[in-house]
Amino acid sequence: HGLQAAADEVRFASPQEARKKAMDYLARREYGQAELKKKLATAGFTRDASERAVDRLTADGLQDDRRFVSSFVEARIGKGKGPRHIQSELSQRGVDAGISNEALEESGTNWRELARKVREKKFGAALPADFTEKARQLRFLQYRGFGPDEIQGAVEYDDD
Repeated sequence: HGLQAAADEVRFASPQEARKKAMDYLARREYGQAELKKKLATAGFTRDASERAVDRLTADGLQDDRRFVSSFVEARIGKGKGPRHIQSELSQRGVDAGISNEALEESGTNWRELARKVREKKFGAALPADFTEKARQLRFLQYRGFGPDEIQGAVEYDDD
């Protein structure tokens, strides 16, 4: 048992082993730098090995926060999530707010239109008939991460 523990200790301190594991993760989907380092730490790798491996993958172009954020934003838009929700999720994954904001802008998404489509998919085309129903739909869109302007545009008639 002692030999196995010593072997594991060496393996989990090895940036090369951490790199192999990180590449396994990246083969499945994109990861942000902070999220990938955390995942390696959870797998048992030392902080030093994790950081060195991920920094090297980034330098080699195999890991890219901007590429990760861009694909993440597109996936969340496809699921009908609003900009606030997306921003929050990216923040939890350790992504810099500047990169998140840039990706949200570059997506070219009309957030009012997306909020309207999300509302219609959930509640149908007819606008809410009474205050109670309107409040329910407002809460739903707020939960989805849309801001006040986008929500208002989705639950009221738009003359412009």
